[in-house]
Amino acid sequence: MPNNFSGCEIVELAMQIEKNGKEFYNTLNEEWSSPAIGGIFEYLAGQEEKHIEMFSKIFDGVCGHDPEEAYPEEYDAYMRALAGQYVFTEKNKGEMIAKGVKSLEEGIDLAIGFEKDSILFYEEVKKNVPEISANLVEDIISEEKIHLEKLCAHKGGCEL
Repeated sequence: MPNNFSGCEIVELAMQIEKNGKEFYNTLNEEWSSPAIGGIFEYLAGQEEKHIEMFSKIFDGVCGHDPEEAYPEEYDAYMRALAGQYVFTEKNKGEMIAKGVKSLEEGIDLAIGFEKDSILFYEEVKKNVPEISANLVEDIISEEKIHLEKLCAHKGGCEL
């Protein structure tokens, strides 16, 4: 295992998060689609696909870029801890989690948590890519915040 996350590895983690998010939302849509939620899971799965494409473009421009941190060892440990606690960095985890959902409310609660985690993770990703790519990551963060607001609205509100 490498000692430091490279920019490429961080963006690869972000792409895996989006792939798992897409699987998660597609599975929730199949299992829990209802008029009460107005196709939000289908919408969110489409948004995750869009983010995969955006991160793919970022990946093409990032490879070889290493974070410019004053304390790279500590920062690497932080990124590993952040990625390690984020369940969506594990391949095929999105569908597996969604299949275990027992109610629509649980699905929405999980989705809210995943969107919050994504925002936190992408804030760190943004620090580790060139400026032109950081602007794309900021766009994704803005969209994730909109997703969070939509999910919270379906729940009747939540703490952000």
